[in-house]
Amino acid sequence: MCRLYALRATHPTHAACELLDAQNALIHQSQRDGRGLANTDGWGMARILRGEGQCFRQVEPASESEMYRNEALKLNGTILMAHVRRATVGISSAANTHPFRHGNAFLIHNGHIPAFDEVRPRLLATLSDERRAAIQGTTDSEHVLALLLELRASHEEAPMDQITEMAIQHIRAWCNEANEPVQAGLSDIEFDDLEGIPDSTLNQTLALNLLWSDGLTLGGSRYNRTLWFADRTTPYLCPICGHPHADVSATSSSPYRASILASERITDENWQALPNGSVCTVDATGVLSHRPIAD
Repeated sequence: MCRLYALRATHPTHAACELLDAQNALIHQSQRDGRGLANTDGWGMARILRGEGQCFRQVEPASESEMYRNEALKLNGTILMAHVRRATVGISSAANTHPFRHGNAFLIHNGHIPAFDEVRPRLLATLSDERRAAIQGTTDSEHVLALLLELRASHEEAPMDQITEMAIQHIRAWCNEANEPVQAGLSDIEFDDLEGIPDSTLNQTLALNLLWSDGLTLGGSRYNRTLWFADRTTPYLCPICGHPHADVSATSSSPYRASILASERITDENWQALPNGSVCTVDATGVLSHRPIAD
């Protein structure tokens, strides 16, 4: 069910310590996450810096990859994403590794769409021929990015949280139409500790913890998995490396601000849980806002 991390900041920011050396760095979660499971089916990172996006993906486990460390040390931008995968829908392959990309749009996902074989044709029917042809892998996650971008194209003036909400509402409706038993609504399960929850329950529960960017804004949702956030009003002075994670010039015309989101609390900062059943947005000022998903 994967682990993920994302950041949106007003100034270019480094994330190496969160990915490599922090108290609960993402590389540690690839070996053993808070549920006691390994996420070894590939890793990926993405960044947007000065309007240009880059993406790095590898099927090898992050904990065994020298490239993971090299890319983490270089990861720098105003929008950052990182993901370690535990495959649920789609085999372990390069095409199925997060982040998924279309131009400067990126998506990472924790969770899955149950009965995806039945949901997939309904989702594909909403896409343009070009968007449908651009899907390279077999994951539900890549299909969700295609749906989000289709909705963005047809609702150009809609805010990002509304686009995310619309996609979740579509998927929830398709799950309810499936012949297989599916828990498509919000679950009352406390997802902070999943070790005691039977696989049959998890497999039948729609889970859409999404973090995605259209190239300008970071948006996402918490839907039946854990998602935490932390707010930074100054560059993070890292207790691990001893350096601030962003270089803000004294002549900068705007103050530093950033919001970070992750499946698990990574540092010793004041993390807060995003409410289950929420959509969120981090705008260019680095401020996170969230609200409940409409029924």
